[in-house]
Amino acid sequence: MKFLFLFLDGIGLGKDDPEINPFVRAEMPNMSNLLDGERLLELGPSVILDSERATLLPLDACLGVDGLPQSASGQAALLTGHNIPALIGEHFGPKPNPTIAEALANFNIFKTLNGHGLQATLLNAFPQGYFDGIDSGKRLPGAVAMAMRKSDIPLMTEEDLFAGRALSADFTGKGWRERLGYSDSPIYSFNQAGQKLANLTQDYDFAFFEFWISDFLGHRKDMEEALLWLKRFDQVLGGLLKAWDDNEGLILITSDHGNMEDLSTRRHTYNPVPALIIGAKSLRREFTQDLNDLTDVAPAILRFFNQK
Repeated sequence: MKFLFLFLDGIGLGKDDPEINPFVRAEMPNMSNLLDGERLLELGPSVILDSERATLLPLDACLGVDGLPQSASGQAALLTGHNIPALIGEHFGPKPNPTIAEALANFNIFKTLNGHGLQATLLNAFPQGYFDGIDSGKRLPGAVAMAMRKSDIPLMTEEDLFAGRALSADFTGKGWRERLGYSDSPIYSFNQAGQKLANLTQDYDFAFFEFWISDFLGHRKDMEEALLWLKRFDQVLGGLLKAWDDNEGLILITSDHGNMEDLSTRRHTYNPVPALIIGAKSLRREFTQDLNDLTDVAPAILRFFNQK
């Protein structure tokens, strides 16, 4: 069985208000078809949307801790299954502090799955400048990359990107050409990138992809760019759905905290985040049992692979 964890940073389930929420206005036909005409908007208490291919439910990102949810502690909660904000007494981010780093070193989903003989990886490629910054001490990895490093699993490099073994954070590789100076880096359409995600996952048991642009746009309060990127993500989703065999595994699309769904503020939000699970109904039914907040995700993944 295969599992693809598609992480969208800073995406909550917000109000049905086109003035502040780009999910109300965005052109997302693939998402709409997947959810029988529904959009990624706030759900009532205990409400679950169930369609032929997908289940959508809300996850609490606040975890009983005062303050706005933050990236490092929220991502660490997703990766460890532990209430990291409660452990450190606050929501913290964007990068892990020493206590979060220690929690990720002791236990994370990559490390646990690999320890049980399963192949787990992060499908993002990182340019050489990223590694240079880490090695020099001028840059601190985010929680996801740190979890990989704490698990002794190599991060993907430019060599992996050029060989077709990884994808850039913007899906297409265009950013590597225009911003990073890799003039001959491979380029995909958004639809092709979605198909590529599905195909790359087949080489592993558990594959993770991190998309952070959504959080960046939320902080910028940029409605037009948010609408553009949601349209682009929907094309990625279309390619992914076309290439994915629902009977061979699950796709989970979720986040660490709200942000882009409320462009009235540059700050994060208290909104729950979506857990969108795609796959056969029997697999989804088992996976969504007791799925209520960020800490429930890692245990659900372990159950999926019959690990304890």
